[in-house]
Amino acid sequence: MASRFQAVTLVDSPSYPNSIAWSDENLIAVASGHLVTILNPALPFGPRGLISINRSEPYPIGAVKREDLASGCLLTTTLNRDPRPSVRSVSWSNLGMAPNSGCFLAVCTTEGHVKLYRPPFRDFCAEWIEVLDLTDRLYDYLASISFEDPDIPPSEISNEPVTNHGYVDDPTDSVSVEEQKRRKVNNFGVRNAGLETSCDQISRGPSPSPELEGQGPPKGRCTKSGGRKSSHQIVPATRGRGRSAKKPPEVCSLPLITADQYASRSAMLSSLVVAWSPLLKLSSRICGAPEINSSICFSLLAVGSKSGKISFWRINVPEYYSIEQSLAPTRVELIGILKAHSSWVTAISCALLASDSSSPQVLLATGSSDGSVRIWIGHGEEFLKSTEVNNAPFYPLKEIINIYAVPVSVLALMPTQSLHKMLLAVGRTSGAIEVWIGDTSVKTFNKAGPYDAHDQVVTGLAWAFDGCFLYSCSQDNFVRSWSLRGSSLSEMPIPSSSPGLRSVSDMPDVFISCLGLVVSPSNLAVAMVRSFDVNQLDHMYEARLQKAAVEFFWIGGHQKDILSNTSLEFDIEALPGFTEKELVYWESNILWSLKQYEHWDKPLVIWDIVAALLAFKWSAPDYVDHVLVKWLSSSFVDVHVERSIGKVLPHVCKSFCKAASRQLHLLNIICRQVILPELNADEINSNLLNFTVDNPNFAQDKQHKLWMDLLSRSEKELRERLVGISFSAYRSFASNSATTSSEPGYWYPFGMAQMEQWVANNNHQVHDQLKVVATEIKTCKRSRCIELAEEDKEQCSYCSAPVPFESPEFGVCRGMESNGSSGQQHKLARCAVTMLVCPITPLWLCKCCQRWISKLAPESLFKMPQQYCLDYKFSPEPSSIKVASKPQCPFCGILLQRSQPEFLLSPLPV
Repeated sequence: MASRFQAVTLVDSPSYPNSIAWSDENLIAVASGHLVTILNPALPFGPRGLISINRSEPYPIGAVKREDLASGCLLTTTLNRDPRPSVRSVSWSNLGMAPNSGCFLAVCTTEGHVKLYRPPFRDFCAEWIEVLDLTDRLYDYLASISFEDPDIPPSEISNEPVTNHGYVDDPTDSVSVEEQKRRKVNNFGVRNAGLETSCDQISRGPSPSPELEGQGPPKGRCTKSGGRKSSHQIVPATRGRGRSAKKPPEVCSLPLITADQYASRSAMLSSLVVAWSPLLKLSSRICGAPEINSSICFSLLAVGSKSGKISFWRINVPEYYSIEQSLAPTRVELIGILKAHSSWVTAISCALLASDSSSPQVLLATGSSDGSVRIWIGHGEEFLKSTEVNNAPFYPLKEIINIYAVPVSVLALMPTQSLHKMLLAVGRTSGAIEVWIGDTSVKTFNKAGPYDAHDQVVTGLAWAFDGCFLYSCSQDNFVRSWSLRGSSLSEMPIPSSSPGLRSVSDMPDVFISCLGLVVSPSNLAVAMVRSFDVNQLDHMYEARLQKAAVEFFWIGGHQKDILSNTSLEFDIEALPGFTEKELVYWESNILWSLKQYEHWDKPLVIWDIVAALLAFKWSAPDYVDHVLVKWLSSSFVDVHVERSIGKVLPHVCKSFCKAASRQLHLLNIICRQVILPELNADEINSNLLNFTVDNPNFAQDKQHKLWMDLLSRSEKELRERLVGISFSAYRSFASNSATTSSEPGYWYPFGMAQMEQWVANNNHQVHDQLKVVATEIKTCKRSRCIELAEEDKEQCSYCSAPVPFESPEFGVCRGMESNGSSGQQHKLARCAVTMLVCPITPLWLCKCCQRWISKLAPESLFKMPQQYCLDYKFSPEPSSIKVASKPQCPFCGILLQRSQPEFLLSPLPV
């Protein structure tokens, strides 16, 4: 049986499938009851983020007669008694959607609301910040078209009153906002309608409380604008009975509708599931927009509802990223509503089809409570050109009908590396799973299964290792692993051997169900959320605070490829509990994961790789050296060399000038986090300034010296590339008489004087071509009106004393003289990009190398491919140098963030 390597408890238990999601910035969101708990898997017992779901006021969709409350279509609504809404579905956006370049979290509640949340990067709190309520916007659109009912004009649904013929007043139209706040709420959460003196005139039907198992109408947030969103509850339209001190109002803003109309409108607003599409980038040629326009980079959010329809929202990336401003511009637009099914939409999965990047295609899989599954395809340019909301830009590829109408609970869609190929896993409430293998170019789909995988509802499906493995979990508390070979799916046990197994014996092992699972970004671990059987817990202590738990299991020991006669060049006795084959599989999977990150556009989130290597290093450091030697040999060394760390590292250093920037970023992270974890980042940065292999003051271990030398040379290579790009860009701006202020979306070189000084200080190490360009830059600055002369004379931010340039990492001011003696000196951090002294404003921080950045690096630095040739004499046009698509560290390549106090949650990609 597999053993978890870490676990953490939750204060509330999930209630719906797919209750866990893993973000591209290494955060885990768990839908646990009325809360969304956000964890950092690198610090599972550390700070947490929180989203608390509160009740919302209903929308004014209409009034129905009292005798219609017993109609079959309204029984699930009128009999509902859920006292508080809970979370039904969560989904992370891609990296770069939030104002700080992080991820948005979309949350769907049992009230049918869908809201977007961002991390509190500048708010210094644990509660995440609500950005937008998409259901409000959906209501506005549906009200403008009378909920597709031609018999009722839009004016009657929104604000214009109609004559009272047995109608009941909307409370906010007849009562002031202050008086509404004083109203009492009964045990069912029904707000007293009408005036206090005429309460007896109104026959109060039970208000639609938040749903249980997807039943009941949605509710809206109460606003102060005309009572527009104040009464989505069922209001009976009967004449008053009993006493009344005041005459009933004569007008009402709500139209009288039938029970079927009310149920139909409720279904339109009752969202059940949310799913983000991958980030779509369109060329300016296709969309007809300027190159820097953010409209060519966006993501789609699909929202499925009880009506069988899916609304698609196009959300553009911010025009710029900031850690100072929380409300960077974000455009949100409803681009289409698709009638996908005739019953509830219970599952949605999106994927980007491997095709021409200039015109990306989105695959969409939808599942319904009637058992049907449909596969759709949409083209990127049509998402921008879509003007008719009723015509969603998706076209059907395949419909899967289940003859027994078994509802679909979860879907997992994944494109393969082969062009136009895709894999779709379908989980049903019966416990069965199906796998469909499709070719979208010829619209052929082959079925593998069904398999009676579980005894109860399938609550989670996740692909791993490029579709080689599928993981499933169920309400029966079982988690299973499946291997896909060709068109055959076979069950395989989850590897029982676990590197660096931690003791979690203090957690009770009395789970009753599993409500979701997710695979880590590097595919080496899986996280699952399970609910405790509270009847078996200590009711005084455990049952109060431990309702569920998130468990982490290693899956790196799976056999991904069929390895022929592969033997391990390592003594396995150093790793008790592991067979030789398991170590070979671990080696193969770690190398595969590292290879995936050599693509520059894949976010560098290698926490599980680093954690696995560290776990092995504690017990068998030679095995880690063996794995890293293989990776270095395949990535950096072209010729065959002896398989030893001492022989490989010198060859790696010689190949840096031909290595891709992403390869150097990976190497730097491995050096800092795996090889030198006992040294903190500041110590490493200090040692790198004057590091030489022969210096006796550094690490006594010869192998550590070789790794330090490797890290030093790698970072100098990256800095040299950054300086070369800056020199070329500066010369281009100078020759074109461009202004010094950079345009939005473009990058402008700063710190020319500091970069020149750095080249002079490292004259014996930099390329000769860079020295020549540095000389030309000096000549260029003398021959024109120098607008950047102030960079030569930097001042201390605290005492205004001059700060000479001595190091690219920090500067020390000379101190202001007072009474003939020099004043206090201040040590100031320098920007890792420009080498300028950082200002006293919020700065970007790299969580790996702990460097500060005030100006972002250009995108071209991160895109440099393997075997590149940087021509320092080439002067690019000013409009061709763009700011990095996301704030990234120039030396580690990971996402930058704002520094947070230790008691607040922050992501750790490494």
